[in-house]
Amino acid sequence: MRILIAEDDSTSRNMLSAILERAGHDVVETSDGAAAWEQLRKPDAPKLAILDWMMPGIEGLEVVRRVRSVQTPERPYIIMLTTKHDKTDIVTALDTGADDYLTKPFDTGELRARIEVGVRMLRVQSQLAENVDELETALEQIKTLRGIIPICAHCKKIRDSKGYWHQVEVYVRDHSKADFSHGLCADCMAELYPEEAAEYLAERDAT
Repeated sequence: MRILIAEDDSTSRNMLSAILERAGHDVVETSDGAAAWEQLRKPDAPKLAILDWMMPGIEGLEVVRRVRSVQTPERPYIIMLTTKHDKTDIVTALDTGADDYLTKPFDTGELRARIEVGVRMLRVQSQLAENVDELETALEQIKTLRGIIPICAHCKKIRDSKGYWHQVEVYVRDHSKADFSHGLCADCMAELYPEEAAEYLAERDAT
């Protein structure tokens, strides 16, 4: 996964980058908030970001505010990294829109664990977005079937939007996810197979 690191301290930035690259991630490095904001505004922006709170230019918290103010199909997962330990600071970061919070000096194992949580959350988010798209497509199909459908009064074929006529089951199959299982209704069975129909009705009434 592409992960953005926004950290003005080169030692911390290099350490973070080395840890993430060893874990198999593609790292994008920036040294200030303005550059981080530019990266997160791109169409192919990293899905996960580690932002230092105190940075020159634009602080990490302001970057979070800007990112959350933009409506996007998939919001990035943001971890705040800072020396601030006070609970009120943690609450402020989370209320602003950060997804997680890690204090310096950070433990390597804890960092990896929090990154994995972020990756899992992003996967769930992506799956939910796919499910929503599927539901919207299904809803459009249902709406199509709920509209006025031209049907032949004699053979019961249905005319599509291009003027072609189709068997009912073909039309419904192409405009929904329904499958058909064919059989005979009682009236058709009595007309086509009167003896079998009478025997079937007698057995059914007996039970």
